[in-house]
Amino acid sequence: MKKNSDLKNKIITVSALGPRPLWEVKSHGKETVDIMIRHWQEQLSQVTPDNPDLIVLPEACDRFPTHTMTERKEYYHFRGDKILNFFCEYAVKNKCYIVYSAVRETYDGTYRNSTQLINRQGTVCGIYNKNHLVPRETTEGDILCGKDAPVFTTDFGTVAMAICFDLNFHELLEKYAQQRPDIILFSSMYHGGLMQNYWAYYCQAHFVGSIAGLECSIINPVGEKTARSTNYYNRVTASINLNCKVIHLDDNREKLQSVKNKYGQGATIFDPGHLGSVLLTSEMNDISINDIIAEFNIETWDEYYKRSMSHRYTPGNMEL
Repeated sequence: MKKNSDLKNKIITVSALGPRPLWEVKSHGKETVDIMIRHWQEQLSQVTPDNPDLIVLPEACDRFPTHTMTERKEYYHFRGDKILNFFCEYAVKNKCYIVYSAVRETYDGTYRNSTQLINRQGTVCGIYNKNHLVPRETTEGDILCGKDAPVFTTDFGTVAMAICFDLNFHELLEKYAQQRPDIILFSSMYHGGLMQNYWAYYCQAHFVGSIAGLECSIINPVGEKTARSTNYYNRVTASINLNCKVIHLDDNREKLQSVKNKYGQGATIFDPGHLGSVLLTSEMNDISINDIIAEFNIETWDEYYKRSMSHRYTPGNMEL
């Protein structure tokens, strides 16, 4: 059996922070930037003792709601990359990825509601521009809709990003589902409710939601919430194992039992119930989930779906 020396990187620690925006602050210029940096220094200090590999921040995380639109644009212009640079330095110091979501001004004077992925070396390695804006973001804020749905590669796997209102639109969801990212990173002012769970299952991805002032959550690829923040703590930190696959139970039950019989606690089978699908995870450092699937000839959910669709359209299988 093929051994994979990189499997240790598949178990990562993730943190999502959801403090409410700084409503009571209304200042300008350097003081405003200094206040925001101190705010995020304090927030980050609460999760860095757990040495997270990935820290996710909420939408427009460095915006002051009490600014008028004119003041807000002046603030964005003065802020420039100052707060981005702070997060880049923090990522280097703590050897982690940081997901920084904020409005940014572009070269032509228009704006984007963006999430920037900062790597452990302090470099922006990916930018996602919110595809589906609330209309007044454009009419009042001169923010333009993004057009791409990129998936970015990290040292632990692939990640996709979504922002707030995006969660309501199947167009974006379909683009991500086709790419099958390991993790969906959701920065928002709005929670999304059941749509979080639906996105996780539809994309078969872990979902990390950072919501300003509301519950932050971590959801597994079969749509089950595995960790969350509370009314007492606006943050959540947990470890997730990306060495997993969604498996439909049809024609796989005996094979899954054979996996357990051989590997015991080295392989976990998580059943959320009522779904017909389970999450098969390798807990072993030297055997990948793909190794297990190949060894026991397990059909993944994607393969079963494809086979079922092919069966439906095979001549003679559909009513005339």
